[in-house]
Amino acid sequence: MSYVPRLYTDYKDRIIAELKNKFNYRNIMQVPTLDKIVLSRGVGAAISDKRLIEASAREFSLISGQKPIITKAKKSVSNFKLREGMPIGCKVTLRRARMYEFLDRLINVALPRVRDFRGLPVKGFDGRGNYNMGIKEQIIFPEIDVDKIVRISGLDITFVTSASTDEEALALLRSFGMPFQKDKK
Repeated sequence: MSYVPRLYTDYKDRIIAELKNKFNYRNIMQVPTLDKIVLSRGVGAAISDKRLIEASAREFSLISGQKPIITKAKKSVSNFKLREGMPIGCKVTLRRARMYEFLDRLINVALPRVRDFRGLPVKGFDGRGNYNMGIKEQIIFPEIDVDKIVRISGLDITFVTSASTDEEALALLRSFGMPFQKDKK
């Protein structure tokens, strides 16, 4: 028997039925799913120091368990001393088991380590059922050794869902256990 992540089992057993009742879906295929999680970071200082990109890629592979893609500049910008094709960031797209494992570690280990954490803002939805959030320091992940980091920097996390509205996506992510702030009305 192969390994099945805890959150995926929870999704199949509990969350699908919960969302089907809440939004009155007639078919189980209408229930929104979490399609992918994208981690990305722009490393603008890599223009002058090439080892920052390598350090960033190493951190991303530790955090995600997957080798990142190095993103390159599409245009040259003379004011920033940037040439087309220079490495300026990295990103990782997580799907299936790695995605659920990362989400589990983010919710249960990393976010509780954020100082003065009061919940994730609900404003991060894009209107099409996807959620974006930023993390200011990569050291909240236990995989990162604080003594070996070159520079403290943040990263952006995008949760791509199959939900058609923000309300459905919020209900999906809340049922996974994402600690959102209470709605302010």
